[in-house]
Amino acid sequence: MSDLKLTSHHLCPYVQRAVIVLLEKGVAHERTYIDLANRPAWFVEKSPLGRVPILESKGAVLFESQVIAEYLDEITEGSLHPEDPLEKARHRAWIEFGSSTLAAIGALYNAGEGEEFEAKRQALAQKLARIEGEIQGPWFGGDRFHMIDGVWGTVFRYFDLFDQITDLNLYDGLTRLPLWRAEVMARPSVIAATPEGYSAGLTEFLSNRPSHLGQQTRDWAQAKRSVDA
Repeated sequence: MSDLKLTSHHLCPYVQRAVIVLLEKGVAHERTYIDLANRPAWFVEKSPLGRVPILESKGAVLFESQVIAEYLDEITEGSLHPEDPLEKARHRAWIEFGSSTLAAIGALYNAGEGEEFEAKRQALAQKLARIEGEIQGPWFGGDRFHMIDGVWGTVFRYFDLFDQITDLNLYDGLTRLPLWRAEVMARPSVIAATPEGYSAGLTEFLSNRPSHLGQQTRDWAQAKRSVDA
């Protein structure tokens, strides 16, 4: 039985960061999924911030996804970071930018219609345009997969569904980012980082939002059901 126990939520992009590292490193672990709307008492006791993921290892409890990902990288052979200290720091900085991009995605799917939605759409598009010039290709840092690629896989995963629902015009004028996205989303560890039923769960989550994208998701899902019937 593995010493590493990861507590997760089936839709959380931050959990996926840790899972991708575990899969890339081939590390045996136990994974438990909880309902964040009905947190078990044991989880509340163990998680200081009340968020997933948490990692239990050797009697200690770690929280915060990037801390967990870094720990897993450090205790296993090899590294998912560049060797050069400056390049490693640069990757870590753009990992943090990935976190702010996830926040921009959340702002978008919670936005109302009209000007509010357009402002959030533009803010997200600007983030993608900003990282465009940093991508070396085919991966972020060149010819090797790094931790930052997995982190941005958790960003791109939202777009896999968004692109089916509506045209957000997020990549206008961008050339490197779409190619990077395709490379990242074909990575086995990124593909396997979500549990079965993830796509349906994300669709349901978006459909339940009292927002413009929520309405678009409901309309798309209804149309899809009509076609499939």
